[in-house]
Amino acid sequence: MTAIETLSLQELLCEEGFACECGKVHKTDLKYIDIGRGVISKLPERVRQLGGTHVQLYADGNTWRAAGEQAAALLEQAGIPCEVYCFPQKRVYADAAPVGQAAMHFTHACDLIVGVGTGTVNDICKIMAGLTGRPYIIVGTAPSMDGFASDTSSMVSDGLKISLPSANAKAIIGDTDILAAAPMEMIGAGLGDILAKYISICEWRISHEINDEYFCPHVAQLVRNSLKKCADNVQGMAERDPDAIASVMEGLVLSGLAMAFAGVTRPASGMEHYFSHLWDMRALEFGWEEHLHGVQVGIGTVQALRVYEELLKVQPDRQKALDAAAAFDIEAWEAHMRTFLGGSADGIIALERREGKFDKQKHAVRLEVILHKWDAICEIIREELPSYDTVVDMLQKLGAKTKPKEIGVDMATAKETFVSTKDIRDKYIGSRLLWDLGILDEFAEKLFE
Repeated sequence: MTAIETLSLQELLCEEGFACECGKVHKTDLKYIDIGRGVISKLPERVRQLGGTHVQLYADGNTWRAAGEQAAALLEQAGIPCEVYCFPQKRVYADAAPVGQAAMHFTHACDLIVGVGTGTVNDICKIMAGLTGRPYIIVGTAPSMDGFASDTSSMVSDGLKISLPSANAKAIIGDTDILAAAPMEMIGAGLGDILAKYISICEWRISHEINDEYFCPHVAQLVRNSLKKCADNVQGMAERDPDAIASVMEGLVLSGLAMAFAGVTRPASGMEHYFSHLWDMRALEFGWEEHLHGVQVGIGTVQALRVYEELLKVQPDRQKALDAAAAFDIEAWEAHMRTFLGGSADGIIALERREGKFDKQKHAVRLEVILHKWDAICEIIREELPSYDTVVDMLQKLGAKTKPKEIGVDMATAKETFVSTKDIRDKYIGSRLLWDLGILDEFAEKLFE
């Protein structure tokens, strides 16, 4: 068996995949990864290698100026016809409307899709690739998120932020001359999305202990390796050094590969991402300003670290936990969710009716496992998580935000967000552990006063 964590990015693209002791064959549809100076010039070659003869190119106004115009010119010079659709809105949001725009402006003669951008443009193009069956190439314009190599798209559907199954990119082009010229806020967002993996790996291991959830130590180590590479290059990122930018881009791609290898989003997102998802949902519901995913995730990571540092001081109390679960009022919870999230709450309430995380019998079973394994859970936290101060220092080196108030979220809303992170996905995370222990509200009052 090959230890995937020892392989290079290119070696990880082995078409046959890697049989693993975890029971899965880790493989990806991704065929080419080009990261380095000037690699956008490889675009025509990659198009031809993937069988493309007529390209549909999607971009927005910013990404068109950053690299779209150059990408279209390269294709034209190579004699490859290219149809361009540039989203006209100032900011493209991750919901159904821009997917509809992309579909309506798709030229059916095109046999390959090129997305120029990051974040939402990439998510939309992956959906379009899945819908049309066309291969897809992403030309990254900022190292700001980890979805380049994943086979899901983070979208809002019926008011609920979900990971929607979609097609994987066949080729990723990360030209570090372009990436290094991105706004520093976007570079900082990429670091925020990478640092989130400290929390996600920790929570994946905890859920494995409590719920016997699938876990692969080799995928986890792959993510840890990318984390270290990025953490070691923070100063270079602040200086826009192309080699340091290449490191963070590689880390972001590795993170997406890890999700594809595991077949779940566990290796790359946990409680810290749910702060961001809830803020996105409130932005859509109530007209709040939406901020970059990685910026919000970085803030969520800092808040999660505060929670876990406090959790290490706790000695679980069985009766307190059972009493809290017995007193939980599901109707009051539903009413509160509708107040906090408006129409978006309907999807969350429906999820709970399917999942039953508040079921008292299920809770009692989980609680006994938690009490039995408490020392092991605390050891996982100590092994996986850096200190709050360490992560704040890394983010601040890039001028990245670390507090909810820096993006206009008041402390009362931050507290409600933290409590609600337990609710928006069927994933066992830190806030659900606190609920099981009967101390979630207590932590909310203490840490978000």
